[in-house]
Amino acid sequence: MQSGKILRQRYKIIQSLGSGGFGDTYLAEDLDLPGNPKCVVKHLKPKSSDPVVLTIAQKLFEREA
Repeated sequence: MQSGKILRQRYKIIQSLGSGGFGDTYLAEDLDLPGNPKCVVKHLKPKSSDPVVLTIAQKLFEREA
């Protein structure tokens, strides 16, 4: 994901922090909060399109987050 990209009209990506088993992690600014504090955004990147696998991956991803 490119630096400067805005997600959900709220999070501005600053830089990549790394990748894990379920996706990528980015340093971002929260544009909705006063002072635009920095936060971490995790982006799920599933390796399967099977709905059962996606449901399990999402639950594991949320636990990891």
